[in-house]
Amino acid sequence: MQSGSINVAGINLEIAEAGTGAPVLMLHGAGGFDVRQPVNALLSQQMRLICPTHPGFGKSALPDWLDSVDDIAHLYLELLDRIDLQTVNVIGCSLGGWIAVEMATKSPERISKLLLVGPVGVKIGTPDQLDIPDVFALSSNELNTLLFRDPSKMVPDPASLTDDELAVIVRNRETLALLTWEPYMHNPKLNYRLHRITAPTLFMRGEWDGLISDKYLQAYAALVPSAHTATINNAGHAPHLEEPRAFAAAAIKFLIN
Repeated sequence: MQSGSINVAGINLEIAEAGTGAPVLMLHGAGGFDVRQPVNALLSQQMRLICPTHPGFGKSALPDWLDSVDDIAHLYLELLDRIDLQTVNVIGCSLGGWIAVEMATKSPERISKLLLVGPVGVKIGTPDQLDIPDVFALSSNELNTLLFRDPSKMVPDPASLTDDELAVIVRNRETLALLTWEPYMHNPKLNYRLHRITAPTLFMRGEWDGLISDKYLQAYAALVPSAHTATINNAGHAPHLEEPRAFAAAAIKFLIN
């Protein structure tokens, strides 16, 4: 992938691109974006893959005024203006799925197709219960067990990471807390805006996802007009990372074919 930076609304964002064809904006989850992820090469064989790093994640700047997912959705709509894309397909993973949905409710005409992978963002259950486990109250081992079917294959040994890589992990977690702490992992108003989405929408979940239950995903999808659901076998919360070939095949079939 070709990596660089772009300034949008005074914010310097990391951005990576690869491939040609129909443009697809891929929005990462709480773990951030890594150009080395195998799924990038698989997807970019069939599409123009555009991968920004959210403000406050990786090396993207985080201005004082930005403190919500809603802010990032507006920022990415402006990013589409900057790179001259009137319409785009969007893949949103976890936190990125929430951002993608917010974009699609604000400017539905700009989103051609919407693929949401283990998305957060809405409140489904009763106010006294969490729909999603409290990721900030879990140990690393407990969280990794919920994120991945086989954490031993997906989680690097911290001792093998550089100081810069460790700093990015800590920064990502701090920004996640800023964006999702209160109210936890949702926008109370979003449930009442999802009817505005006009793009064909596919909700996807790894069968071993310990964060996003099938009940939550089905209820979320029911709020979006004509949305469908799908499952990736042998994967947890990040099927695009654990089962990149199966995920890429399903994504290409939905977005391109």
